[in-house]
Amino acid sequence: QAAREQAERSRPNQRQRYMRVLALLSGGKDSTYAMMKCVEHGHELVALGNLHPPADDGREMDSFMYQTVGSELVPALAECLELPLFRAPITGDAVDQRLIYERTDGDEVEDLLRLLEAARAEVEFEAVC
Repeated sequence: QAAREQAERSRPNQRQRYMRVLALLSGGKDSTYAMMKCVEHGHELVALGNLHPPADDGREMDSFMYQTVGSELVPALAECLELPLFRAPITGDAVDQRLIYERTDGDEVEDLLRLLEAARAEVEFEAVC
C-alpha cells in the first residue's frame, strides 16, 4: 500500500492502473530488480515463476533464453516473500531463434508458456515481469 501511495504522489497528473503481477525470477539481480520496480510502481506481486535446469543442482545450463545460475535460491525468495512459487524444469532447446517467435514443439520458450498456463490455473494475474 505504501509503495502504491508513493507512486501516486510521484505522478499526480497521471491516472494509474495497478496490476496483479507474476514475477519471473531467475535468482539473479536483474529479475529481482524488475520485481522490486514493479512493487515500487504500486503493482501487486501475486506469485513467482521460475524455470530451472533439469537437475536443479545449482549448475548453469547452456540456455539461449534463460539464466539458470541462482535458480536454486528462488524457493527461499518465495518463502521470504510469502508468495506461491511455480517452478518447472527447462526441457526444450533453442529451436526457434528468429526475431518473431512461432510456437515450436521442443523449444525452451514452450516451457515458459506451460509454466504460465499452470500458474494462471491457480492464481489470477494480469501481467508478467
